Amino acid sequence: MKKISFVFTILSVILVTSCAEKDETFLIRENKIGPLSKETPIADIETVFASDSVVRDSSNTRIGDAFNKIEVFEKGGKHLLTLTPNQDSVPTVENIRIFDSRYLSEKGIGLKSTFRDIKANHPIKKIVTTFNSVVIFPKESNLYFTLDKAELPANLRYTTSNIEEVQIPEDAKIKYLMLGWD
Repeated sequence: MKKISFVFTILSVILVTSCAEKDETFLIRENKIGPLSKETPIADIETVFASDSVVRDSSNTRIGDAFNKIEVFEKGGKHLLTLTPNQDSVPTVENIRIFDSRYLSEKGIGLKSTFRDIKANHPIKKIVTTFNSVVIFPKESNLYFTLDKAELPANLRYTTSNIEEVQIPEDAKIKYLMLGWD
């Protein structure tokens, strides 16, 4: 009887441990990043990030002007996110720039990832070449990644023509990690 009781106790501990919620503070999902969801009104940002510091862009001084950017910092001062609101009647977040490398997608992609990691986890929909960077848009994802042209071979750094996937070195590091919600 003691053996059955012991086995039952062990199974109960395993069940409780496996059912416990894992920390999602720095998890990036398609419609959620940490505690912030796609539907969260801008008016609730201070509540969502109650344990952090929220700084609103004060460049707009007229009453009724929308804020251009909202920055979220840890209490210690580390920059976590910059949020850009949309212009809807009840504004929500439209775009998020991720500054903290602890944020990782469900597929493990973050600011410390490389182009190899992106290719291994996301089929690429489009690559846009800008003056100083290359922006990678994966298929079926709200995430997008910016690589600095300094990560490219010398003959591609100053070109304005389209850069193809095969031209990007696999060890090219992500410069910016963004999440865009329509």
